[in-house]
Amino acid sequence: MKKRLGISFNIVLLGIVSFLTDISSEMILPILPFFIVSLGGAGLAVGLVGGLEGSISSILKVFSGHFSDRLGRRKALVTTGYFTSSVSKLVLPLSTTLSHVFIVRSSDRVGKGIRSAPRDALIADYAPQESRGRAFGLHRAMDSAGAILGSIFALLLFWFLDLSFKLIIIIGALIAFSALIPLLFVKESKKVQKLASLAIGLKKLPGSLRVFVLIASVFEIGNFTYMFFILQAQSGFEGRLRFAMPILLYVWFNIIYTIFSIPAGMLSDKFGRRQILAIGYSLFGVTCLGFIVSTSLSWLILFFAVYGITNAIVEGTQRAYAADLAPEDIRGTGLGTFHTAVGLAALPGGIIAGVLWSSFSPEVMFLFGAIVGFIAAGFLFILKFEN
Repeated sequence: MKKRLGISFNIVLLGIVSFLTDISSEMILPILPFFIVSLGGAGLAVGLVGGLEGSISSILKVFSGHFSDRLGRRKALVTTGYFTSSVSKLVLPLSTTLSHVFIVRSSDRVGKGIRSAPRDALIADYAPQESRGRAFGLHRAMDSAGAILGSIFALLLFWFLDLSFKLIIIIGALIAFSALIPLLFVKESKKVQKLASLAIGLKKLPGSLRVFVLIASVFEIGNFTYMFFILQAQSGFEGRLRFAMPILLYVWFNIIYTIFSIPAGMLSDKFGRRQILAIGYSLFGVTCLGFIVSTSLSWLILFFAVYGITNAIVEGTQRAYAADLAPEDIRGTGLGTFHTAVGLAALPGGIIAGVLWSSFSPEVMFLFGAIVGFIAAGFLFILKFEN
């Protein structure tokens, strides 16, 4: 079944799954840095959690992607990943120490590691190359639309019902299980692959994809966790507004993210992934510089919006580009390799950001992020690979 824009109904269903999952996740994510601080964490702890979340999941992505290629069946892995994350969210509010948070959040990311590459490969299987950017943009838009509702729910539960962080997390975890329902109706792609081993699959990856994965990994070292942006936004407010305003700004970020996700994907379809992605990397540099000078609410509103546009461009376009560069018969392996490399780069990136925040200043950390963003944008044009 096709929609008016030429997008498979299976992609729409996967978007609904992500929509519900992100309602759940984004009820948790905007309050997670505050939860970490309440358990005695500081800048380094925030950086470690942010880095570990990406790196733990990344280790599994190449294996799950390759396994889905070998099986020719992606849906079971996608379902397992979403179920694992849902269980982990339910356990999170039981954490009483930072080590508990590290373990539980890592478990949640294990679920993400299992599902991400097979799910992206499933989207790519159902989307022809000429509309693939639009398909990934739609998926990101539904994902971030759920993020908007989730963060709004978190704000309402905190501000009007005065619920504790732990109770908000529990409610979010229960919503996560509802995402498994539309997943039941997603059809498996018809393609059956035959790969002898992961090593052979990796050897078949083209040089163009390897170069792009390297560039995306460089960018990820400077693309530190969103939690630092939320903590930076706290500095200008007092009382309960120190928690409410950063959450509200996070809602604003997700609104912008949602609005621009599909247009960003369509622009990458029309003008080329590399050009649009270079703009996204550069905008991240501008965002970081903006947070250095953001001393008022109006500046924060502006640069949270720029941050939203940045994510709309980067997240969907990177995955669509990796899917374009990966041969069809090893697309899951290629996307898994991309996710793994980028995720592994997140750990040293998170540690560097945490050290710069704690040992020097937030401004030094944001300057580091800006420099890396501009360097990655330059690499897209300096290093040669096929588009």
